[in-house]
Amino acid sequence: MAFFTAVSGMNAASKNLDVTSNNIANANTVGFKESRAEFSDVYAASVSGVSSIQAGTGVRVANVAQQFTQGNINATGNNLDLAISGDGFFSLGSSATSDQPTAFTRDGEFKLDKEGYVVNNQGLYLMTFKPNGTTVAAGFSTGVLQPLQVKANQGSPTATSTIGVSSNLQSTQVTPTATTVDPAVPNSYNHSTSLTIYDSQGNSHIATTYYVSQSPTTPNTWNTYLFVDGKPINTDGTAAPLPLDGSQSFKTMTFDTAGNLTTVMPLAYGPIDSTTLDPNLNVDPLSLTFDFTGTTQYSSVFSVNNLAQNGFPSGNLVGIDIDDSGVVYAKYSNGKAETLGQVALSRFPNPQGLAKLGDTTWAQSADSGERIVGAPGTGSFGKIQSGAVEASNVDLTSELVRLIIGQQAYQANAQAISVEKTVTESILNIR
Repeated sequence: MAFFTAVSGMNAASKNLDVTSNNIANANTVGFKESRAEFSDVYAASVSGVSSIQAGTGVRVANVAQQFTQGNINATGNNLDLAISGDGFFSLGSSATSDQPTAFTRDGEFKLDKEGYVVNNQGLYLMTFKPNGTTVAAGFSTGVLQPLQVKANQGSPTATSTIGVSSNLQSTQVTPTATTVDPAVPNSYNHSTSLTIYDSQGNSHIATTYYVSQSPTTPNTWNTYLFVDGKPINTDGTAAPLPLDGSQSFKTMTFDTAGNLTTVMPLAYGPIDSTTLDPNLNVDPLSLTFDFTGTTQYSSVFSVNNLAQNGFPSGNLVGIDIDDSGVVYAKYSNGKAETLGQVALSRFPNPQGLAKLGDTTWAQSADSGERIVGAPGTGSFGKIQSGAVEASNVDLTSELVRLIIGQQAYQANAQAISVEKTVTESILNIR
């Protein structure tokens, strides 16, 4: 019987060496989780039950358990590389149409495929929560998962329709001596603001508003004149006569004695026909509404607090950002950013029960329990670190010690077989 007991010890030691060697081999594998061989003793069944003098019959491998402790997080500089600091797994789909994950991993080495989907090295798709809009404020549908896709461009341009201006018009200003607003003549207006606007094809134009005080004749009153690409525009969108003859129509803003705006906003200009701007253009007419909410008339010098418009040209992808809550932003050359989704993490009641698939991925099993899905940084889920990956959690020093212990155990059991062989031979040699 001692032969079989020692053989079981050698088999167990061999399995332990296999596990340790595999850990050492994967010491540099991103997202790898070390394993530990677990053993149990073996006793022969007895009709009479447990005996105080019963010797064991060896050892067996009870389990090879993976240890899901946190690995070190190493910076890579690649924004699509992701690391989880804390609990959770990346959820991976098997196809571009997947709505449920089929595999889970801690390996955050992701890249774009030819269709713009974010995939891992095995071509599995990173799953995210679907955004309700193009901004974070719109939120995410946490019950709807989809593969993350990054668009190479932002699509069709959007024509400017709204211009917001908030400024302070200096109250001590008086009506200029010139009777006609002329951009080339500085003393023909008091203040001006300029910004770039866009037509329906994404062509840029410069819209300049000139502010002319009506004081002292009409106190607390300002006339606003619009020029686009240096051309005077009437309030109905038609071109004012050139050379300027003072007939250009305008909008008026009034203030109370405390310097607060009393004119109801917005003020509308247009539609401005494309030929008014350029005879060679063939775009949709521009209809502009100006919102001067927040504009004041104080004695302090002229200043601009806000100047914005809502149009933009088409843009090409220039970068991807992912914050610690897993929200993915695409940045485009037109200055716009779009929210594409939020990384969906999964965790399990018993992660050691996950089925190993290889390639540092696992699948849900009966032993792992049902997956729990959530957003990074919520509940017990860890946070996301972009531009970094989680290294293997293998401690080489500990593994080398285990290797020595495993080798000694193997040799000791081999020696037990040798001793048993000697004993057996001695018995056989008795005459």
